[in-house]
Amino acid sequence: MHRNDVTEMIVAAKITKGLKWADVAARIGLSKEWVTAGCLGQMTFDARQAAILGEVFDLPEQAVALLQQAPYKGSLPTAVPADPLIYRFYELINVYGSTLKALIHEEFGDGIMSAIDFSMDLKREADPKGDRVNIVMSGKFLPYKTY
Repeated sequence: MHRNDVTEMIVAAKITKGLKWADVAARIGLSKEWVTAGCLGQMTFDARQAAILGEVFDLPEQAVALLQQAPYKGSLPTAVPADPLIYRFYELINVYGSTLKALIHEEFGDGIMSAIDFSMDLKREADPKGDRVNIVMSGKFLPYKTY
């Protein structure tokens, strides 16, 4: 069994049981964004969290053990994403990436925004012209060191 097999088992069970990612996250006690990323193979769960997922998704012992292994991060199958929703994020970075970089460097100096010390919140925002997706990302600033 491979970690990708566990992801497929989780997604299939989620569909069969009619679960929402937010409900799964509530059982673990963490954000829906982080738990979803973990269930889709991008994060490492501790033993307690993996055991809860095993119960929620009726996973075999081997799958629960794999949830506790550090994953190979990066889940996109191609350099340029083909999925329309994911492509829009790629497009957003192509258009606004240099702007974000310039503004972050101007505000903080030479460095990066961490994707490790990071949090994200995604929610629906009602709008009379059509509901909007509101995503707030917060990453620790890590300055480059001189040596």
